[in-house]
Amino acid sequence: MKSFGGNVLFLKRDNINTDEIIPAKYLTEISKFALKPYLLEDLILDNFDPKKDIENKSVILSLDNFGCGSSREHAPWALEVNDIHVVIASSFARIFKQNMFNCGMLPLTLPKSDILSIFDNFHNPIATCDWVNQKIIFTENDKFIDFPFELSSFEKELIEAGGWVNYADNKY
Repeated sequence: MKSFGGNVLFLKRDNINTDEIIPAKYLTEISKFALKPYLLEDLILDNFDPKKDIENKSVILSLDNFGCGSSREHAPWALEVNDIHVVIASSFARIFKQNMFNCGMLPLTLPKSDILSIFDNFHNPIATCDWVNQKIIFTENDKFIDFPFELSSFEKELIEAGGWVNYADNKY
């Protein structure tokens, strides 16, 4: 089973689209792993350098409408091969969110006020996600804060199975 926690990458912006997650020019790659070096290559964000800032990060924290734009599986795949299995945002594009669950990954929706509080009170937190009990904890030095989140029973089953293909193999 995938790990659902770790160092958090702050992407404090709305509407991060699938072309910014993985540029369209790489969609001809024939393996997921070929996408790895290009994750967030075209994302424009103050003080963000994908070559330096993604390393050792396992969780993304962002704002509204994460994963908008073209519906493509390559966007969650590029996250997955970079060992980023959790994206926390105040909202997601519907297809992107489902594609994450289909890959056995965890898209978490928290209220924007909670996300802004994390941005304001932490610099380099570690997130620990208890998806079974539906709680995520952010810690940094002696500070910590936790938030509940909701998953449907089907979403939990997809995560537990490791994604749609494994789920379907076990069920049908």
